[in-house]
Amino acid sequence: MSKQNESHIVQVESELEDLIPGFIKNRYHDIEKIEGFLQQEDFEAITLIGHTMKGNGAGYGFIEISEFGKSIETAAKEKELPVIRKLLSDLAVYLDHVTVEYI
Repeated sequence: MSKQNESHIVQVESELEDLIPGFIKNRYHDIEKIEGFLQQEDFEAITLIGHTMKGNGAGYGFIEISEFGKSIETAAKEKELPVIRKLLSDLAVYLDHVTVEYI
């Protein structure tokens, strides 16, 4: 999905500008929560977070976040620990390099 040091430009409706910093911050929190749930092997909780991320990403203009959410949800249902860890790493890189343009 996301490559190291690759810049991502996302166009977002200008009326959402005040919400975007919190939205991005919450995705970092999702990564932390999922890492904790991985230690507990709580795949049900990971599935729920992935599902929520899948639903919310596109609504804010972040289609790639929805794709990460879908992949995390699927991997959690299959209990694929290494896949989930890779997705979290890729999501963190994406979040670190995303650039938001308000339209």
